[in-house]
Amino acid sequence: MRKIIVGSRRSKLAMTQSQQFIDKLKEKFPDLDIEIKEIVTKGDKIIDVQLSKVGGKGLFVKEIQQALFDREIDFAIHSLKDVPSVLPDGLTLGCIPPREIPFDAYVANNHVKLADLKPGSIVGTSSLRRGAQILAKYPHLEIKWIRGNIDTRLEKLRTEDFDAIILAAAGLKRMGWGDDIVTEYLREDTMMPAIGQGALGIECRSDDKELLDILNAVHDEEVKTCVTSERTFLSEMDGSCKVPIAGYATKEGNEITFTGLIMSPDGKERYESTKVGTDPVEIGKEVSDELKAQGAYEIIRKLNEEEA
Repeated sequence: MRKIIVGSRRSKLAMTQSQQFIDKLKEKFPDLDIEIKEIVTKGDKIIDVQLSKVGGKGLFVKEIQQALFDREIDFAIHSLKDVPSVLPDGLTLGCIPPREIPFDAYVANNHVKLADLKPGSIVGTSSLRRGAQILAKYPHLEIKWIRGNIDTRLEKLRTEDFDAIILAAAGLKRMGWGDDIVTEYLREDTMMPAIGQGALGIECRSDDKELLDILNAVHDEEVKTCVTSERTFLSEMDGSCKVPIAGYATKEGNEITFTGLIMSPDGKERYESTKVGTDPVEIGKEVSDELKAQGAYEIIRKLNEEEA
């Protein structure tokens, strides 16, 4: 069997989740010869600017996708929430493995609950989605952007003027942080997750049948169904990191329940819809159609015009 080269971002989290996925693959195929190639993306280079200010889609994947086209790597391991909803021709998501916890983790000094934060308290996040939802429910709080890896952000919480920060729970879990560090896990009624949060997307060339057959051994069809609804909604709404967009799907039996959310960055406008059905693409489109009918696309149009 050929040697397989895997592309990953250089961050500690990216390398850790890549190695965890490779270990799962090797449980199925112990003789696989796999090597990780570190790739620095545009999003990794921009560390002192809020990502929404940079704009665009694929900040963390374009260089990795080019490495696939150039045949420098055979597949890439992405956090699915970083992957644009439309892939370039010739590339495919060959596998969606089991999903880690999809919710956000709220971490506060002295474990003060979110609902108990005093007016003017500062919550750190680099996500418009998180900021908008916090401001909508707790307008007396202040949002301050924060960048860096998990360790850096936890250190900033301890040493700078933050009262709390919000992180993806999946990243904390994958990096081995225990539940004791988390003050609260914010469920979808408080904080709707990002599209695909907690899931990995394994991207490869569409014509690599040998590799696609290997990846299928660790594929989770139920997770794929759920994230298909979410990513269909993202595509239909033309969402990006410049837009406070969120969505979360679950599946029970053959029935999929999907909720999509669009907000203004200040949290004052909110458009939300939930649909139930069996076709993940249709459900994503139905939620998108309803939110457009409500006027949600006007928020996206304005934000995209600002980007241009």
